[in-house]
Amino acid sequence: MCGIVGYIGPRDAADICLVGLKRLEYRGYDSAGIAVVHEGELHLRKVVGKLVNLEEVLQQEPLMGAPGIAHTR
Repeated sequence: MCGIVGYIGPRDAADICLVGLKRLEYRGYDSAGIAVVHEGELHLRKVVGKLVNLEEVLQQEPLMGAPGIAHTR
């Protein structure tokens, strides 16, 4: 089952969307991704596997910006 969360507001969206995905973590899935808009450009990260893999990628390559959207699939 898929899960989608989004954020529109003044704060950086990546952390907020990641928290939302963690709340959906009980659902079965095999990949996750997140996208934010920063200075008019779309920036994204996507991974195969569990949400922890996306967290590791975001620690190595942080995202900043808003709005944002994230999903598990």
